[in-house]
Amino acid sequence: MRMGFAETDITPETPVTMVGFNRADNVSRGVLDCLTAQVSVWEDEGICCLTTIDNIGFNKREADLLRDKIGVIVGTSREKVMLSFSHTHAAPNVDIEKEYYADLCHKICKVAETAASSMREVAVGWENTEAVIGVNRRGVHAAIDRRVGILKICAKDSDDLRLIILRLTAHCNVLKSDNYLISADYFGAVRKIFREKHRCPVMVVQGSAGNIAPKYYKAAFTPVDGRGEEYINCDNALDSMAQEVFHKAESVFNKINTKSDIRLNVYSKYITLRSKIPDIEDARQIAEDAWKYCSIDGQNWLNEIEHLQNRGIFIQEQNLEVQYFCMGDWCLCGIPNETMAEFALEAEGLSGNPYFYFNGYTNGCSSYFPTKEEYDLGGYEVYWAMLLYYADYGRVYPYDREAADEVISFVVKNRMTDI
Repeated sequence: MRMGFAETDITPETPVTMVGFNRADNVSRGVLDCLTAQVSVWEDEGICCLTTIDNIGFNKREADLLRDKIGVIVGTSREKVMLSFSHTHAAPNVDIEKEYYADLCHKICKVAETAASSMREVAVGWENTEAVIGVNRRGVHAAIDRRVGILKICAKDSDDLRLIILRLTAHCNVLKSDNYLISADYFGAVRKIFREKHRCPVMVVQGSAGNIAPKYYKAAFTPVDGRGEEYINCDNALDSMAQEVFHKAESVFNKINTKSDIRLNVYSKYITLRSKIPDIEDARQIAEDAWKYCSIDGQNWLNEIEHLQNRGIFIQEQNLEVQYFCMGDWCLCGIPNETMAEFALEAEGLSGNPYFYFNGYTNGCSSYFPTKEEYDLGGYEVYWAMLLYYADYGRVYPYDREAADEVISFVVKNRMTDI
């Protein structure tokens, strides 16, 4: 197995429209810390690529355009290129900032070329530890995926570190809606502390964090996802998140043994999901609640529902890509949605493999994906976010209530266990 790595600064040089909070003014007012895009190119029986990007998440079309470009550069297909978005709420909105998106893609393609030209033989090993960095927004007794997944990549015949990949689960919104500074949020702090200690690059992959708020946050007010004694509001919140991850990972890091005879496989499977068009009375009630509780104006969303119904469209379907990036037991599996923690935990349980990580924010970010329990509770994650982003998502309503169970079963069934 061979691996090459490169990274680039993708911090905007001028004020840009940010995304992540429903604010009247979303223009950035400076930079707190740099945004980064990282590319690791791998070769075993073929070429594949893992790319991490400090952004809330592109829509699927934008993500696939970038995957195609990377694939051409490194000599592989789109289904061998995985994008993982940090989901920071302090980065540019690429749907509005088209020039930034084009420049970002150009920079990533350049470092993909550099990574492909720097491949060397490597050995890999992995382990889990647990860190308390997230709180389920539905309550202290709800599901939390505390796993810190660690992939250690060394030179084939020595202990020289080439790369560390961490998989974490907590929303990248430590900085709340009163922050207007560009930031990688706590992912940037995690990368910094590990790099200073181990003198090698660090990639961080986001898990199923749709309903997991950060334990530590920084704000001049108490946000909805910060109410309760389990949350800590502090000025050093970014560093507190990183320190928790670092200290727990360090307790097992040096015990990880690496091997060079591990097989690598990257592939995609597809499942068709349905989303009904709500009747207009139900839609109006949802819009009223969204305005009442979140000041979200749903009139355009209501107009789109009426337009669809007038055309005789009452069901929308999407062909969902499920992508796998696997080495032995260690596997990143992702879909382009904000999945809830239960997705990852149920997939881990059904697979019987603690190193099987079901992630969101993979190859795009097209809406929250609620579990049945979340579906019944309603609210922002299920309905109200649709009013803001339905055009990006390509549908006006959440997937059907049983869709989460269907996808979890599909994900586990289609994993490969013989590599």
